[in-house]
Amino acid sequence: MLIINKRTNKLEPEEYHYELQDVKGPNLFRDTFPYTEISKISFNNEVVPMNVPDEIWITDTTFRDGQQAMTPFTVKQIVHLYKLLNRLGGANGMIKQTEFFLYSDKDKEAVRKCQELGFDFPQITSWIRATKEDFKLVKEMGIAETGILTSCSDYHIFLKLKKTRRQALDMYLDIVKAALSENIIPRCHFEDITRADFYGFVVPFAVELMKLSKEAKMPIKIRACDTLGFGVSYAGAAMPRNVNGIMYGLTHYAGVPSEYIEWHGHNDFYRAVSNSTNAWLYGCCGVNCSLLGIGERTGNTPVEALAIEYCALRGTPNGMDLSAITDIARYFKEELGYNIPPNQPFVGENFNMTKAGVHADGLLKEEEIYNIFDTLSILDRSPEVEITDRAGLAGLAYWYNVHLQKLIKSENKLDKNAPEIAKIKEEIDILYKNGRVCAMSTQELFELAKKHLPQYYK
Repeated sequence: MLIINKRTNKLEPEEYHYELQDVKGPNLFRDTFPYTEISKISFNNEVVPMNVPDEIWITDTTFRDGQQAMTPFTVKQIVHLYKLLNRLGGANGMIKQTEFFLYSDKDKEAVRKCQELGFDFPQITSWIRATKEDFKLVKEMGIAETGILTSCSDYHIFLKLKKTRRQALDMYLDIVKAALSENIIPRCHFEDITRADFYGFVVPFAVELMKLSKEAKMPIKIRACDTLGFGVSYAGAAMPRNVNGIMYGLTHYAGVPSEYIEWHGHNDFYRAVSNSTNAWLYGCCGVNCSLLGIGERTGNTPVEALAIEYCALRGTPNGMDLSAITDIARYFKEELGYNIPPNQPFVGENFNMTKAGVHADGLLKEEEIYNIFDTLSILDRSPEVEITDRAGLAGLAYWYNVHLQKLIKSENKLDKNAPEIAKIKEEIDILYKNGRVCAMSTQELFELAKKHLPQYYK
């Protein structure tokens, strides 16, 4: 039978209606996930079309999944980070939501303090297990949407929950109905979707959720969770690992609207950002991230990475204040004592730092040669040069032009051939000749400026 597909406006064959396959034992996809070997990436050469939604956005899990990877935040720290998320996301709500635990008194206090700020974005949501006891907590806190753990791979259904697929599905639908009856939007976390039987459980489950959504006239959201980072976004990769195929299947076979879908990726195989971007490109509106990518094991997709990715895809920050990224990194380092890897993009100490003299010479002549974009105006971070015996005259001149207040404001900046720079280099060269190994510190360089550049030093 031919029908008009309302999403594509094309006449297409009516799709097969997927029903739950209530198998007797778990399907663990052992050819793909042998466990004693590296997991395999297979291809079926089926390529699905891109399906970019009209709007795409970021959601945040810093206070839920992210916080599990480090010393728990205090209430004061949560409130400060929430304010920074609001600033980064901007008035248009590019960071649309953030989720909280509700189990301890501290969790509840943090939620209340953030609610009192009255921000429209990020909207405060919660996360609970699939039990009615946890659901009471959502009601008590007056939260409009909650995440519900609805694990969907047989690893979780059979081996962790000790249930059949039918038993798991019925349990999940029961808690979803309870949420709908209280006018609370349920967000079903399809845990371990990249190891799940997509057509035997994921699609039938999503279809049932969409039926409930239509009956209740309320959204039911689906968060596709790449729990162990197995997702891949290569064209023609086979299911269940294909991110593009997952997005296509949820929208095309299960009829889930793009605005009801989120992608939640982990970085176990270095694919968190690329998978998240492809999730956007192939049909989901929301990508769930954490600040700096914090999260258990290798972490989640970083909020700041997707903020920059959004700008690249859309050509505009759409109201985001990207300079908040630098303040977020500073807060993590100085207040939380978090060790940010120096080479981490956008937030690491070295992300826009050069250590080679020839590169420093390029920066001195024209910053754009060795900087990815105008990091000063966008992120409030000037490109940097590390000063060692390899930085050369150009590196020294550039460093002082950036760090000395009078030079920053002056049109007559130092040239690498300035005699003062030569004298500073002579002193530094002597240090390294006598056995110094580490880079020059900021304080040491200021002391040299006080001696050789007193007219600029403040």
